[in-house]
Amino acid sequence: MNTAVTQQAIKSGRSSQGFAGFLDALGRGFRAYAEQRSRSAEINALNALTDEQLAAKGLRREDIPYHVFRDLFYV
Repeated sequence: MNTAVTQQAIKSGRSSQGFAGFLDALGRGFRAYAEQRSRSAEINALNALTDEQLAAKGLRREDIPYHVFRDLFYV
């Protein structure tokens, strides 16, 4: 199994990027993790509000995920 994965990485050219490619992938992973934590914190903060407080912000409880991830939706 490990051999197949290694051979696939070599065929795709990922191994030719070397250490710079590793650092780039690591940076992308950290950014994604930080963004996810930030969104989770926003969801938790909004869920902690009362329905009246949410209504004052123009939100309903069921719309919280859409509101937090609105930049990712193309509706």
